Amino acid sequence: MTERVRLAALLTFLAGTALVAGQNPPASSPPPPQPPPAPNQGPTFRVRVDYVEVDIVVTDRQGNLVRDLKKDDFQVLEDGKAQSISAFSLVDIPVERADRPLFQPDPIEPDVKTNEHPFDGRIYVMVIDDYHTNFGRTARVKGAAKQFIERRLGANDLMAIVHTAGATAANQEFTSNKKLLLGAVDKTQGRKLKSSTANRTEEYYRTRDLRQSGDPLNDPEDAERAFNARSTLDTLRNVAEWFSSVRGRRKTILLVSEGIDYDIHDIIAQTGSNHMGASMVLDATRDAIAAATRANVSIYGIDPRGLTDLGDESIEIGSFPDDTSLGIGTGSLYNELRMAQDSLRVLSEETGGFAVVNKNDFSTAYDRIVKDNSSYYVLAYYPPDARPGRVHKIDVRVTRPGLTVRARKAHVTPKDVKAAPVNAKDVRTPEIRDALDSPLPLSGLTMHVFAAPFKGAAPNASVLFGVEMRGKDLRLANADRLQLSYYAIDAQGKVRGGNTDAITMNLRPDTKARIAEQGVRMLNRIDLPPGRYQLRFAAHDSGGGAVGSVLYDLEVPDFVKSPISMSGIALTSQAAAVRPTVRPDEQLRAVLPAPPVALRTFPQDDEVALFAEIYDNSASTPHKVDITSTVTTDEGKVLFKTEEERDSSDLGGKTGGYGYTAKIPMKDLAPGPYVLTVSARSRVSPNPTVQRQVRINVTGR
Repeated sequence: MTERVRLAALLTFLAGTALVAGQNPPASSPPPPQPPPAPNQGPTFRVRVDYVEVDIVVTDRQGNLVRDLKKDDFQVLEDGKAQSISAFSLVDIPVERADRPLFQPDPIEPDVKTNEHPFDGRIYVMVIDDYHTNFGRTARVKGAAKQFIERRLGANDLMAIVHTAGATAANQEFTSNKKLLLGAVDKTQGRKLKSSTANRTEEYYRTRDLRQSGDPLNDPEDAERAFNARSTLDTLRNVAEWFSSVRGRRKTILLVSEGIDYDIHDIIAQTGSNHMGASMVLDATRDAIAAATRANVSIYGIDPRGLTDLGDESIEIGSFPDDTSLGIGTGSLYNELRMAQDSLRVLSEETGGFAVVNKNDFSTAYDRIVKDNSSYYVLAYYPPDARPGRVHKIDVRVTRPGLTVRARKAHVTPKDVKAAPVNAKDVRTPEIRDALDSPLPLSGLTMHVFAAPFKGAAPNASVLFGVEMRGKDLRLANADRLQLSYYAIDAQGKVRGGNTDAITMNLRPDTKARIAEQGVRMLNRIDLPPGRYQLRFAAHDSGGGAVGSVLYDLEVPDFVKSPISMSGIALTSQAAAVRPTVRPDEQLRAVLPAPPVALRTFPQDDEVALFAEIYDNSASTPHKVDITSTVTTDEGKVLFKTEEERDSSDLGGKTGGYGYTAKIPMKDLAPGPYVLTVSARSRVSPNPTVQRQVRINVTGR
């Protein structure tokens, strides 16, 4: 598998030269790869990697989660034989709420991302099954998916959205940004075929004058129905395989689907029947379950129809044939419903989840799903038979009476997979490659990352980014190298741009002392066309071995099409300027007193300076543009405000941008959280406006 496919694996399954400060990379081979750090609450294995990991939900008779069990309270049997539990932990994850100013209905998405704290949330992939969603019920599917995102997704959670059909751009990489997730849900479009009963009824009326006694009554769309079923199951398998690199925590697939509507029980087709796909669909079902059990992934099947009387399907048919020997009627419709719901039950129960079917109220079920993924036990053992490709039954029990245990029922030992060859020109360390490939951010080397898009050479924007790293995470010995690698994934799952920068720590003693105390800042730019991206950053200190990574969601506006638009906001301050910066940004040197920073917490004796560009595309009509900066308390009280007026004549009758700077003293602000807002308003009718907001905090001197 190529590096590009691996880096954008979730999306692609479903649908340069190093810049070095100090000296060139040494010719010697890179250090051996280190395993990525495990989540802080998960089990750790240091000798072998062929262990079996099982997460377990234990409830009492009232359905309450049981949190006080010990390792000795559990028994694990593989193929009926007791196993020694090598690692055990209780995972108890809080549900965090987004930081929202009281005067705004929605949270402000932070413009700085960090891995300062290890990831401690739930991790979901929501698979929206367009292939098995009736077009007329698309809105209901969207509603069920949005209800979970809006009401159950915590600020400390990550979720990805995958559609089984449609353009790859409809999918969404892992993010906690609800706006992006809801946007992906809105791209849902049901593509479910008519029911087999409806198709066979139409076929009967179309051919009844030509039929002979004993002729099979076929579904004309049987082959396409089998293809759709396999496609959905293959999507589940691919997501589960992609999930396998995440260890030490519960991993969940939320399958929003009306269920697989292909009859897998009629394996041997009678003479003249076109029902030929049952064995392939059955194999695809087994493969999906095997992949999920191998990766320790739980599936929760969610039928958005709720309680149904199949009214839509009955209306679609009109009247059934009088010949009851054909097996077509209301009974066959209900058989199809039962078969589809059973497919959700099997996928869920075999992987340690549960199916949500025949329920109009999703709230209780969603609460259960969140609880399952918030408090659970993780145990692991080394399997007695590690031969690849073998299926083994797992039975988890507790010694305390009256408790219910839910866990996966089997595991499949992974098959031997040859490592993909590494391009000889790839200067990145193995640790960097693994970190960039990880679905989750790694926190071994603390990073703070900001990104701000500015207008660039058409059709691209010039995205300024900065990565700040703590000095105490770096060894800083002579000849040690700090490597930073980055790239962007677009909405189609393609890698756009990217590079690898490095610093060799052959530094003067005073510079080394400053980095040890203040850390280091690395700035650069990447050219990207308008669109939605996920930026991935990874850093590796070759001397100390620390590795860190950050995922950053970025929307690059089209600065040409809108009447008025705004770049990102670059901030700096007197206090933050002391951190050493590798290669300062030349374009901002003339407009900011110091390099742009990722710091968003400032002391009262500091002064913040900001820079933004306002792009005016109505310059052919003489007018003025009002630009305002405010600092507002969480209660909505404005404590600082500055206003400027710009004239379109400054642009000479052409479209262009106004460079805007402002300085904000912190001395008049009490310690606490604030919202910094920069807005621009054109006086050309209909007076379009644009604004950006940044969360900042003020501390005492």
